[in-house]
Amino acid sequence: MPSRRPAPKVPLMRIATLVPHATELLFALGLGPEVVAVTHECDYPPAARAITRVTRDVLPAGLDASEIDAAVRERTLRGEAIYELDREALAALGPELIVTQALCPVCAVSYAEVSELAEQMPSRPRVVSLDPHTLGETLSDVHTLAEATDRRDRAADLVAETTARIDRIGLAVRGRPRPRVVSLEWLDPVYVAGHWTPELIELAGGQCLLSSPGAPSTTVSWEAVSDARPEIVVVMPCGYDAPRAHAEALTYASELAALRARRVVAVDASAYFSRPGPRLIDGLELLAHILHPEVVPDAPGSALAVALLVGEIPAGSKHRHRADELF
Repeated sequence: MPSRRPAPKVPLMRIATLVPHATELLFALGLGPEVVAVTHECDYPPAARAITRVTRDVLPAGLDASEIDAAVRERTLRGEAIYELDREALAALGPELIVTQALCPVCAVSYAEVSELAEQMPSRPRVVSLDPHTLGETLSDVHTLAEATDRRDRAADLVAETTARIDRIGLAVRGRPRPRVVSLEWLDPVYVAGHWTPELIELAGGQCLLSSPGAPSTTVSWEAVSDARPEIVVVMPCGYDAPRAHAEALTYASELAALRARRVVAVDASAYFSRPGPRLIDGLELLAHILHPEVVPDAPGSALAVALLVGEIPAGSKHRHRADELF
């Protein structure tokens, strides 16, 4: 009886990902074993932490919100990124595909630098840039990566799963009162979250204030936020987890208290809002839980309530608050 030949193995593609949300998406598509390089910020899924890191942060540690903003603005005006790429390490890994982005100059190594380097590398990798502005565009990115990596079936399943979860939230909040919501992406200066976040708020059953779906995040004054009369304020500093976002909110307790919102909560922006990857749907479910806990009793992650002494905080004070509690 002739021996059966083993099925030929599909060769692995060597992939470098230079933005955290692309790393998450590659793993969601089942491509984790093919990822050979990540950034220093790629922390999810946990397996990504064991992969060679080819970037580092050039900003000094210990800066507060205003100092970070000033440093970022200064480097951006000079045409410099806040991340440094280890060009030699990346080239030595010989990637065939590099996934990056050009949407935000603050969030990753310069796209121009990556493209220039790719042309000089012996492996001559293809460079794919993921630059979504809306939730729909993040789903399109799933198909973009699937086409580049031959994972079309898994991409179709992932998009179908995400769409089903969006529909479930829509059904749950249908007909509910829509609270007025402001999402703050930074507190000094004040940035109102844009791009996909306004869409998430609307889908979660809220009325998004001061920003529109697909539009960039914008700076506003505390007075403008107050004039918008928000009922719920979601503090989501870009790249911060929930405890750090909560601490940042307490630093600006007097400004937040002056808004006289019904509720102020801090969330894990890094996991659920800053990165336009597969966990945005978790962010949608978390927002729906914050806005409508009576119909969405469970959600990924948590929101930390920022309990403020409204009307009792002296002007100029940034530190007086009551004990925080878990929402």
